[in-house]
Amino acid sequence: QVQLVESGGGSVQAGGSLSLSCAASGYTFSYNCVGWFRQAPGKEREGVAAISTGSGTTDYADSVKGRFTISQDNDKNTVYLQMNSLKPEDTAMYYCAARERGRRCGGWSFMAQGGGGMDYWGKGTLVTISS
Repeated sequence: QVQLVESGGGSVQAGGSLSLSCAASGYTFSYNCVGWFRQAPGKEREGVAAISTGSGTTDYADSVKGRFTISQDNDKNTVYLQMNSLKPEDTAMYYCAARERGRRCGGWSFMAQGGGGMDYWGKGTLVTISS
């Protein structure tokens, strides 16, 4: 019943920007925890950005701070990831994930765990940054 669908991936040159969207169906983002994760070929999945949709509190990986912004639109039941000043090392499959309603983002441990503890996952959208 719960489905997360990512969109907005593509191929851009270094220094460019992309905006990713995560739309939910059969699920409401309010008062839960939503994050973006990425995985490059041959590497482990890593946390990129997350948001506590009830409070608006956010967390970012050190590698993207100052360049990426996570936000939400409750009317559209969508979470976004605005990515600016993109670098070749940002190339990866980007996934949206969320926790069951009522589960907190407390401690943000799922970021370091590469998404461990998230309940729902999208299929991903590919981001490729050329030099």
